[in-house]
Amino acid sequence: MIKIDRENTGKALISAISILKNGGIIAYPTETFYGLGVKFDLVLSLQKLYVIKKRSIEKALPLIIGNKELLGILASSVNNKALSLMDRFWPGPLTVILAAQKNLPEYLTAGTHTVAARIPGRSFALTLARAAGFPITATSANISGMPAAQEAESVVQYFGNSIDLVIDGGKTPGGKPSTIVDATGKDIILRREGAIKKEELYRFVGERG
Repeated sequence: MIKIDRENTGKALISAISILKNGGIIAYPTETFYGLGVKFDLVLSLQKLYVIKKRSIEKALPLIIGNKELLGILASSVNNKALSLMDRFWPGPLTVILAAQKNLPEYLTAGTHTVAARIPGRSFALTLARAAGFPITATSANISGMPAAQEAESVVQYFGNSIDLVIDGGKTPGGKPSTIVDATGKDIILRREGAIKKEELYRFVGERG
C-alpha cells in the first residue's frame, strides 16, 4: 500500500503504471469511490479481475482515460452529441457508452459490441489516467453486490493479497456513482442516473438539439 501525499504522488504513479503494464491489479481513489484498475488490453489481467470481484461475465468493465484522443483505441465512432456531452461533463462522473472497436477484449464489451469510458473528475484517478496514456479499468473496488469501498482499508478487507498495489488517498467523497449514458445511436439514452442528474443531462442535450 502507498499512502499518497503531495511529495510522493509521482512515486505512486510510477509504481502504479509499472504494475499495470506488467499485468497487475491496482486499487485507486476516484472522485466517488475506490476503483480497481488493470490495463485495458491484457486479457489475463481482465479475467483475474472478474474472478476476484466475483463479477458476472455478462457485465462489461468500464474504463477511464486521460484524454479524448484515446477514444480512437476504444470506439469505432463517436457522434457529435457524444462529443458535446464529453466537452460539457468531462473530466467528471459521466460514463459514455460507445460503439466498440472490433479488436477489444470481450471483458470490456460483454458481447454488446459497445464500450463504456469516461475521463474521471479531479482525483488520483484523473492524474493516473493522464500519466498512463492508456485506458484503465474503473470497476468499483468491491465484491459484486457489496458496498463500494470509500477507504483503502475496505479494499484490503475485500481483496487482501489479490491486489498488487493499493493507492491510499484517504476517504473518498462517496455519494452517487457516475451517470451512464448510451451514445451509440442518434439519441442519447440514460442508462443510470448517478452524480449527474437526469434533468441536467437532458437539459444540456435539449439545448444542443
